[in-house]
Amino acid sequence: MSMNGRKIEAALVAVGLLLLGVEIREGINDFSDRDRVVTVKGLAEREVPADKVVWPLSYKDIGDDPVALYANMNRKSEAIVKFLKDKGITDEEISIAPPEVIDMQAERYGNNNTPYRYNATSVITVTSKQVDKVRALMSEQAELLKQGIAIVGGDYRFNVSYEFTGLNEVKPEMIEEATRNARAAAEKFAKDSDSSLGKIRNASQGQFSITNRDENTPYIKTVRVVTTINYYLKR
Repeated sequence: MSMNGRKIEAALVAVGLLLLGVEIREGINDFSDRDRVVTVKGLAEREVPADKVVWPLSYKDIGDDPVALYANMNRKSEAIVKFLKDKGITDEEISIAPPEVIDMQAERYGNNNTPYRYNATSVITVTSKQVDKVRALMSEQAELLKQGIAIVGGDYRFNVSYEFTGLNEVKPEMIEEATRNARAAAEKFAKDSDSSLGKIRNASQGQFSITNRDENTPYIKTVRVVTTINYYLKR
């Protein structure tokens, strides 16, 4: 082989080695960058009105004659149902549970000196999407007192409960907001560390939670979701 041919061959080998070195270096840098990850969390939170209410109306009666007792309970039940319907509550929103009757003389640990033998409790439950209307009715229970009907409170079994059932409607926007907030935090971290933000390595949406805004306004709910995202950082 001539001298010129050897020089050309040597030059080609040198160029090849140079390109190989560049590729190796880029590969090492890329491998190194893949080990540089930042984990950030993004929060999305909003307040929404409850769109469903469950209102148990519990009432009691006592007596010695079971026939008279049941007749009195039925009278009260009819009066409560009429009150509800007159205020715009429909049949589909009303459910009536049979009375629970306790024979006080048969109670092993009861006080046998009670003046009446039977103690009856009944519950009429309103389940409605008309949250504002039902809340207004709660303040009008005094009308029942005029008929000798006292709605019993203080029993945890008969507490009013409010629900928010429209989670699927707000999910997409909230996930988008949480992801956007997470990216903003990652970009700030990347800037502070003299890096640039790469692709998402992996992400976890997290669970949605629905809670009362506070103890005094259970009809207003707080919906919350936190996303966790891992980003690659580039040098």
